[in-house]
Amino acid sequence: MIANLVKEVENSFKKQFKTDPLIVFSPGRINLIGEHTDYNEGFVFPAAIDKGIALAIQKSEEDISKVFALNKGELYEFALDHIKPLKNGDWRNYILGVVAELQVLGKEIGNFNGVFSGNIPGGAGMSSSAALENSFVFGINELFNLGLTKEEMILVSQKAEHNYAGVKCGIMDQYASMFGIKDSALLLDCRTVTSKPYKIDFKDYDLMLINTNVKHDLAETAYNDRRKVCEKVSELLGVVALRDASTSDLEKIKHDISEEDYQKALYVIEENNRVKKFAAAIEKDDLSTLGSLLFQSHDGLSVQYLVSCTELDFLVTQAQGSSDVIGARMMGGGFGGCTINLVRKSGMEAFKKEVSKNFKDEFGRACSIYEVKLSQGTHLVN
Repeated sequence: MIANLVKEVENSFKKQFKTDPLIVFSPGRINLIGEHTDYNEGFVFPAAIDKGIALAIQKSEEDISKVFALNKGELYEFALDHIKPLKNGDWRNYILGVVAELQVLGKEIGNFNGVFSGNIPGGAGMSSSAALENSFVFGINELFNLGLTKEEMILVSQKAEHNYAGVKCGIMDQYASMFGIKDSALLLDCRTVTSKPYKIDFKDYDLMLINTNVKHDLAETAYNDRRKVCEKVSELLGVVALRDASTSDLEKIKHDISEEDYQKALYVIEENNRVKKFAAAIEKDDLSTLGSLLFQSHDGLSVQYLVSCTELDFLVTQAQGSSDVIGARMMGGGFGGCTINLVRKSGMEAFKKEVSKNFKDEFGRACSIYEVKLSQGTHLVN
């Protein structure tokens, strides 16, 4: 899959720009467990996957830079001075943001040509934007010998997302995409932005993502509301963030907050604990505990944090009813997107068929199914 993508962008680049490019592959990411814990300075468990963005890039002698989005068949030309976000700029703003944030750091960048293409399904919560940002910051760093570390590069990517795409994201997506390790997930501490890799052998099981192909409008306002609740409760508890609180701490202020806010804060504290238990279960090779923690995580997201939706709950119920699935949960911000499932290899096809049929019967539209492997982070292909 990756080899085909790389070949496509390389051939397109050579055809358009008549020179050999550098080629970067930057993966998308999944998050195994630890949802809505990142902005509470807590723990998450992301991993890079074998789907992503391939970028062919090389210096240009012209006085403008050119980038071609191969999937979309769109060419964008821009000058390196006076860069500003574009209204409805779409993919262009991620690239402009990376260039602008490098300039803010005082880095000297010349003009360049680029061609990119990706195989990350849109709207599936696998962070195609982080993969795109990382591919360009990595490629430009290499091309112009800027000497940035990977840690510095992901901060450039994050600022591009904040200032040019208008999304105030945490660091998890860029981090997982940049630092991913094959067959491993990263226990990432969102306060210190440091991680410990855990090699995972899923044995007779594989990861399956099932995309509801819906995104309900509630997502953005709900996200902001949850952040405010977490900040308010932290303040009442006298802690920096909910990662510093225990369930017994929360119990002491239970009567000072609404039941709904109590449940939301409780979910965050419990989810942080689940992430640590997940790491311990990996060390023990305990797949059944991993699966059980996934189901518990979904229950918390749906019943306590209230960020699930009918379609996601339906898919997790389907997983619970299958003897071939040992764990499943919604993944991402909520109100649509994917579930992540741990499915027995021998039962993959049967479960895929069954869940596809049942989803179509229930909602009158198709879900999309992807199998993913844990993969290497952003790197030079040649």
